[in-house]
Amino acid sequence: MEKETKVYDFDDIRPLNDSEVSAAIETLIESDGFRHALNYIMPGLDWETFANQMRKCKTKNDFKANLGYTAVSMIAKKSTFSLTISGKKNLPEAPCTIISNHRDIVMDVAFLNLLLFDIGRAMTQVAIGDNLLIYPWINLVVRMNNCFIVKRDIPVRQMLEESHKLSAYIHHTIKETKDSIWIAQREGRAKDSNDTTQNSVLKMLNMGGTEDILTNLMSLNIVPVAISYEIDPCDYLKAQEFQLKRDNPHFTKSKRDDLLSMEIGILQNKGRVHFTIGSPINPALQHIDPALEKNELFSAIAAAIDREIYKHYRFYPRNYVAYDMLYKTSRFSNNYGISDKEEFCEYLKNQIAKIDINNKDEDFLRTKMLEMYSNPLKNHLAQ
Repeated sequence: MEKETKVYDFDDIRPLNDSEVSAAIETLIESDGFRHALNYIMPGLDWETFANQMRKCKTKNDFKANLGYTAVSMIAKKSTFSLTISGKKNLPEAPCTIISNHRDIVMDVAFLNLLLFDIGRAMTQVAIGDNLLIYPWINLVVRMNNCFIVKRDIPVRQMLEESHKLSAYIHHTIKETKDSIWIAQREGRAKDSNDTTQNSVLKMLNMGGTEDILTNLMSLNIVPVAISYEIDPCDYLKAQEFQLKRDNPHFTKSKRDDLLSMEIGILQNKGRVHFTIGSPINPALQHIDPALEKNELFSAIAAAIDREIYKHYRFYPRNYVAYDMLYKTSRFSNNYGISDKEEFCEYLKNQIAKIDINNKDEDFLRTKMLEMYSNPLKNHLAQ
């Protein structure tokens, strides 16, 4: 029996419309915060020339394909050794929902959309948590870059209604607007790189459909994508957060913490970065028993996504070194040399030295960082 379809007003979560771009650009040009951020990322920027370039953008596509593309390309050139993509043949022609693991607050999807543009595919609309919209200019920039808003810090009763609306927006975008969507497999980054798709994300995606769970999710054409960073510049911040939460279960990050993670993730060295587009999961969903209990059904769907992500990681010497160090083996000694291990040990030492907290537990911090670099390999081996 079909569920009744509720009509929502998406104005508070949708990206900007093209008719709103010119006014948004004028607001950004007048924003001291926006100008300061750009000067930080691009020292020596000629502001008047840049402002004139912005004013030439009359649509979101103008902004993304010119200024957005240029900015992300510049970041990639400065902060990565290489940025590559494989599995292009797996990307369907029809709009799809890309679900990926989540390493970096900003750059995961920024790099993905850059790569999609380079291979002649449309950039996705992007789910972004409102906890990151710290300043009004950030809100404008992300919505001009086709981001839609996921509301986080709201009461439980309102959360259910907002989840329904968010899901309805995603279904509407795939089926009516004909744009593809990117969403992370979980709320927030997997700080230890143990990437697992949260059932709650799939439950939200199901809400906007009018059929059974499998049919609803199959209509979204889910395509898993595995993201592999050789270096996670925020690893020490993630390790620090693990200790702070261990020592104080009530610890919560501040907006300043999020800003620092965004800044470090954008600007610092990431080494080699690779995206692998996995196979669409609809064929796998066709083999799942629809009579399963709901939670079991969502877990089976999540497992299908996870398998594709685990299968398609790309590994670097430090992943193998970290695994052997953490588990005290030499299982992967043929995958790295002595210099690789020495370099990684020195890297860990330098990253841990950046952490300045009370009762600093270096053994714990080192273990957490080893887990970050070894967990993708551990999950890959378990398949």
